[in-house]
Amino acid sequence: MDDVDILRELEPEAGRLLDRHLETAEDWYPHEHVPWERAAQLKDGGFTHGEAPLSTGARSALLVNLLTEDNLPWYTRTISRMFGGDSAWGAWAQRWTAEEGRHAIVMRDYITVSGLVDPKVLEDGRMAQVSSAIVPEPLSAADGMCYVAIQELATRISHRNTGTQLNDPAGYNVMMKLSSDENRHHLFYRDLVSKFIELDPSGAIEALKRQVTGFAMPGIGIPGFIEHAKAIAGAGIYDFAIHHERIITPLVFRQWAIDKVEGLSATAEEARTSLFKYIDRVAKVARRQAERLAERQATIAAAL
Repeated sequence: MDDVDILRELEPEAGRLLDRHLETAEDWYPHEHVPWERAAQLKDGGFTHGEAPLSTGARSALLVNLLTEDNLPWYTRTISRMFGGDSAWGAWAQRWTAEEGRHAIVMRDYITVSGLVDPKVLEDGRMAQVSSAIVPEPLSAADGMCYVAIQELATRISHRNTGTQLNDPAGYNVMMKLSSDENRHHLFYRDLVSKFIELDPSGAIEALKRQVTGFAMPGIGIPGFIEHAKAIAGAGIYDFAIHHERIITPLVFRQWAIDKVEGLSATAEEARTSLFKYIDRVAKVARRQAERLAERQATIAAAL
């Protein structure tokens, strides 16, 4: 199936999933979740931006998560190009954009009044990120659906894990709001991919293989992204183990049951075999990474 066929055949499902999303979506207001009283401490010289107590990994996670949300115009361009138009697809892209816009608003205000990251660093990063327009560019509508199904789940988990490390009820609440939104976005795409597998199993498997093996988070255009990603992984917020155990394995084997799909073309069978070998390799890397993290944590605990 080409893009035109895919979008035409899946539009009824997209409409159903959009209606479900609108029925379950939560209306909330960023200003109601920001601890504005903290701004007085900044005004009175109580602390300096970027020096509030926070682990390096959590600070990197906040910066990366915010700057990722800031790049919204280019994600919207990509999604509109793949799925847009005067249809359920266009209505979904517009609703998604409106909801994601809240995330950057509430995160920036929370981070700023709490003094967690220098706002000049955030603005310099935003300018560099948005000016470069570096975003994932899936090859097709099929690739796009598969990518965002994985990415939205990864973002949900990253937001939630960041919130748990802030040691701040206000920050935790902010990140849980974002995580809930991202989960609903994930469910839209997850179930869309399920329907796509029914319609075109071979095309779906080939797209999934490309997107799983080539997956990269959307923040790759952020200045210093590799260093931030290492800090985030070191803090246990998002790493190979999490990616394998909480994203790839549940989606591929439980939700989409790729191992049970029948009637594949020869090319799709090869893609599935390659996908499973890749997942096995990721599992081995994840285990080694988890072991090293446990050793570091044990060493730190012993030194206290």
